[in-house]
Order: sequence, then C-alpha cells, then structure tokens
Amino acid sequence: MKKIFLSIFLAGLGINISAQKSIDQKVTELMAKMTLEEKIGQLNQYNDDITATGPITKDADKAGQVRAGKLGSILNAVGTKNTKNWQDQAMQSRLKIPLLFGQDVIHGFRTTFPIPLGETATWDMNLIEKSARIAAIEASAYGIHWTFAPMVDIGRDPRWGRVMEGAGEDTYLGILVGKARVKGFQGNGLGNKDAVMACAKHFAAYGAAVGGRDYNSVDMSLRQLHETYLPPFKAVSDIGVATFMNSFNDINGIPATGNKYIQRDLLKGAWNFQGFVVSDWGSIGEMIPHGFAKDNKDAALKAIIAGSDMDMESRSYTNHLAELVKEGKVDIQLIDDAVRRILTKKYELGLFDDPYRFINEKREKEQANNPEHRKFAREIGSKSIVLLKNENQLLPLSPTTKKVAIIGPFAKATVENHGFWSIAFPDDSQRIVTQFDGIKAQLDKNSELLYAKGCNANDNDKSLFAEAVETAKKADVVIMTLGEGHAMSGEAKSRSNIHFSGVQEDLLKEIAKTGKPIILMINAGRPLVFDWASENIPTIVYTWWLGTEAGNSIADVLFGKINPGGKLPMTFPRNEGQIPIYYNYYNTGRPAKNNTDRNYVSAYIDLDNDPAYPFGFGLSYTTFKYSDFNLSLTELKGNLTLNASIKVTNSGNYDGEEVVQLYIRDLVGKVVRPVKELKGFQKIFLKKGESKTVSFNITPEDLKFYDDELNFDWESGEFDIMIGTNSAQVQTKRVNWEK
Repeated sequence: MKKIFLSIFLAGLGINISAQKSIDQKVTELMAKMTLEEKIGQLNQYNDDITATGPITKDADKAGQVRAGKLGSILNAVGTKNTKNWQDQAMQSRLKIPLLFGQDVIHGFRTTFPIPLGETATWDMNLIEKSARIAAIEASAYGIHWTFAPMVDIGRDPRWGRVMEGAGEDTYLGILVGKARVKGFQGNGLGNKDAVMACAKHFAAYGAAVGGRDYNSVDMSLRQLHETYLPPFKAVSDIGVATFMNSFNDINGIPATGNKYIQRDLLKGAWNFQGFVVSDWGSIGEMIPHGFAKDNKDAALKAIIAGSDMDMESRSYTNHLAELVKEGKVDIQLIDDAVRRILTKKYELGLFDDPYRFINEKREKEQANNPEHRKFAREIGSKSIVLLKNENQLLPLSPTTKKVAIIGPFAKATVENHGFWSIAFPDDSQRIVTQFDGIKAQLDKNSELLYAKGCNANDNDKSLFAEAVETAKKADVVIMTLGEGHAMSGEAKSRSNIHFSGVQEDLLKEIAKTGKPIILMINAGRPLVFDWASENIPTIVYTWWLGTEAGNSIADVLFGKINPGGKLPMTFPRNEGQIPIYYNYYNTGRPAKNNTDRNYVSAYIDLDNDPAYPFGFGLSYTTFKYSDFNLSLTELKGNLTLNASIKVTNSGNYDGEEVVQLYIRDLVGKVVRPVKELKGFQKIFLKKGESKTVSFNITPEDLKFYDDELNFDWESGEFDIMIGTNSAQVQTKRVNWEK
C-alpha cells in the first residue's frame, strides 16, 4: 500500500518511477567503485579562477584536484569555453564523474531583469516565473547547471542589503514568489537542457539578522521561526526544489551550517527533502570565529553530522573528512548519504549520459542577445515600478512636452541599472538602455531632452549643482533620478543610514527652489528613507533597479504606455528609528489609538506611528473604488468555506491594473496574533468605467497558526475579514467561527 501511495506521489511531481529506480541503481553501482577520498571529493565545491563572490582561497593545482576526483562542483565558471575546459579535466579522473557548474543567477543572466524585490512588486506570479524561466534558458546555454536562487528569506529590516534578493516581509507572498521562481528555473524538470537546479536559500532565518547587519546572529522563538521564516522553505521543498543552501547566521546560538535540528531533523527528516544542502561561501570554516568549532576539523565534523552535504570553499571537508571517518568520529553512512544526494542530481541532469550536454557554442550564441527576452525584460521592468505620489497628476507625461530635463547621477548610467548580483559581460555598457536614452526615444521629435548630472551618487561634491539648477530653469518639467548605487544593496551591503547617499537630497532641494514641476524617480535595491521628498515633492516613482531594459521600462511608465500597477512588498519607514517595521505586527497591551497618539502607549515621542508607505501600497494613473463588501456567512461552524467578495470599479480616466488584497485577523488566540495577515490577493485589469466583483474563499486552513508548543491548528473565535487596496486601506467585516 505504501508503495502505491509513493508511486502516486512521485507521478504527481512528474517523476518517472522506473527512471528514478534506474538512477538509484546507477548511483549505488558507482558508489561501490568509489574510494573514500573520491566520495569526499564529491562533497567539495571550489570557485573558478576568474571571478569570485567571496573570500578567495588559493589552490596550487585546482585542475589537478579535479583530475584526481577530489572536486564535485565549481562555481563562477561562466561560458561554454570555460566550462568545457573544466569538464575536460573531470573526464581525466579515474571514474569520470562530471562536475556541476553553479552560478548566482539571481535576476537574469545575459538579459537582466529587475532585482527580485522589484519583481515581487508586480505581485504577478506568471511574470516572476517567466523571468526565472528565461534566466534558466540563458544560463544553461552558457554551460550553467545550477543557480543559487531563489532567496526565500523573509526580510523585515531594510538596513539588510540582501532584501534586494528576496520577496520582502510577508510569508504568504514569499511562498508564492519562491514557488514561482523554482518552477521557472527548473522548468519541465531536471534533465531538460534549458532547466537548471534551483537552490532555496538561506536556510534559515538569515533575514532576521540582528540590526539588519549581514552575517549577524538570529535569536528568536521556535514558534516565530516556524510561523514566519520557515514556510517559504517548506513550500519550495514540497514542489521539488533541487538544493538548499544554509545560512551564515547562528540560530539561537547554533550556526545554521552546524544546526542538526534545521538541516537533518527538519529538512531531511520531517520534510523528507531529497536534494542536497550546500554551505554558503566558507560557512563551514566560519563556525570557528562563531565560537562553535575549535578548528576546521571540528567544523567539518559538526557540519557533516548536522546535514551539510557540500562544502563551498572552506576546504574543511577535503582536508579533514577522511581522517574523521578513519578515526570513527564520522559514520561512513553520513558520507554515503551526502554523496548519493549529489550524484543523484548529476544523473537527473543527464550529465553521466553526456557531461557536455549543456556546453553548446551554437546555443550560447543564440542566447547572447535574444530579442524576445529583452522584450519581456521591458515588460516586467515597467510592471515592477511603484507609483508612490502623483498629487498634481503630472504623470503620465506628454511626449510633446517642449523641454524636459533629466537630472541626477543615474540618468546616463549603464551597468548600475543591473542592480547587485548580476553577471558582468564586456558589452554591458553598450547593451543596457539608459534612462536618458529610454526617455529621449519616446519624446516627440520637436521636444528637447536636457541633461545635467548634478552630483555623484555617494560623495560630498556640489560643484555640479549650478549647472543642474540652470538646466532645470530651462525646462518645463524636471525628472530627478536619485537613489543608491547598484552596489549599495546586496551581500555585505548593510547600511545604518538608508537616506539618499552623498549630497543627492541637497541637490533635490536646490532644484525644488526653481519652482519647476518635478518627477522624482528613486533607484534602489531596498526601501529608502526620503522623508523630505515625501513631504515636498508631489510626484514620486519608485523604480528599483530594473535591468537591461531599464530606460525603456521607465519611459513606458512615465509617458503612459504602461499604467503603473506595482505594489510595495515591504513597508517603507519614515526613518531608521522605526526599523524593523512591518504590517503584520503583534498588538501590545497599550496600542496607540491613532497615528499621533504618544501618551503612555507603544510609540515614539518624536515620530508618527504609521510608516511612510505601507505594505501593499501603490498608486495608478486611474482610481479604483471598492464597494459592496459581502460575506457569505457571519456565523460558521466546522470545516466550512467562507466566501468574501467585493466590487471594484475603475473610477478614473485610464485603463489599469489593481491588486485586490485579502487580510485576516484572529482577534483572540492562545498566543497573540498579528493585527492582520495577508491570506490572498488577485491582480485584475479594468478598463475605465468597468467594474468587477472579486471573490476569495477562506477555509479553516487559512486560520491555522503555531502555538507555543508548535502545534499547527486553528481555534474557535472571532475573526476580522479585510479587503482593500493595501494593508492600511481595507474594509472590514467580522465573523464568528466555531470548531
């Protein structure tokens, strides 16, 4: 009976059972031929000699180690010529076990898309999946087998630079984005030449690093861990993500790399994950400065016991695992389990049938500049943009505006439009569409686009201010392009001050004195603090970093070819003092009654209580009216389904998209519950004047939560059902639901 159920389950995942058995048999036969040293060789990943994304370790003869069967994978080897050279070395080894080639394909490969946080602002899972699908097609054409994405960490602190890699602060949204990206990367399944292995990272709770400081500690209850930070990992595990990467941080005093509860008990045990776990760069050896391991040998011992299968770059496994096995400190079964997991993926990729099947110069050339991929990059870029303010309806801008000035350090930038974690190519500066060029291409032939840099992104030089002011005075409309440099967000890019860097805000104030209408574009990889601009500039557009087609995507929105429909995936703070800030917080015993209530309540005495912009916020060139909010029942019992519906009308003058959002609040629980939780959303398109009734079905499954003993269930009581345009603007009805 168990075998029948297993067969049905595997078939549902698209796994051919006879082929799976065949792979198991092949792995078993191969492992029987392997020496201990060759097995351990499969557990090591080294960086290529060309590009590094972490601290470099020098090797006297890396190719010789490959030929000796002492290496299983290489990262940062890009291009068919380079990957072929490395695979040639592997084919000279005794057992000819092929290498895996890994790469940080985070938001595109040859064609770059918006940073993942920006893509999440689309709230469109089809677009996000297609973005990953195209990235896989291009990366695999360049010989890559494996991407270290998606990052599914929940990020509630914008000081943490790596929020740019994820889906923001919400667990529900993070689950959907993570699944979409895994499906896109892995396509129709491993073994197809355009599919790459996805990697869920960073396991776990990396996004909760204290102070938003990269690599820092994480200390939280297991209930919070299971309720907020683990569900996206569980979700991608359930749909067959090929690999996991552990995180740099410790979790409640135990580094994730050596955390048996996280990796072996939970991931490989309770979740039955069948792929393999790779360390982050050097994280096994980094358990020494953590104070958890006394030396690399001790680190290797603790990592393999905890469930870390592959050592990225620390050399702890290659130097010490064999000795640990011979001393009886490491059970050979742990080595065999890790090797089996890695070899299985190599078989699934088809590398044993043809080690060079991903190395095809013709295919590489075809994907070097795919026009369809660029067309899609332009689309997803425009739909990632979030309109924050448009008080005087300055947007959309008319193409016949006589004189437009674009001012700021990013107007003619090229590679900056990539954002962090992009693959560098020699012709990037020629391929990337600048903001200046994108806007100029859509202006009328009788119009003029003026330009002044104004200042640099991150210094105190004001020598270009005068020219910028004079340029602004000549214009009918000024487009200011400010923000943070592309390398100011990402790994090791935590910031204590997330205001505009350098003298950018000073420049904005000088241009504002001219009295000219200003459109402020903010380029960033995270939520920034721009309180002066929010109070004084009527038109603000958040453009993130949009990738190869950035200039065209931006121009499409500014001139109204695309009506912006993006919604914020993170709460934007008024200043750093509010951080961490997120919409689904727990109430206190002394909650503030309103935005300015500060008297003996949970508040700051020098700051309003609400954020600058709430989670889920985003405007449009049109307006949407919500009405006729109805619930199918207000008294429920047992395992029923509650239907919540609302009428949405496009009450403005433009066709447009709206993300209708459903939130729930459990008013009383055995543990305190958030003031609201996202439980559903629908992205709809409405022509001007058109109405549509949007419906959501709610079941007891949506009401479940973890209690203090990690029981996952729901309980009887009153619940608020909320529907609205963002987390702060909702209509509310209450139901009573009994078990």
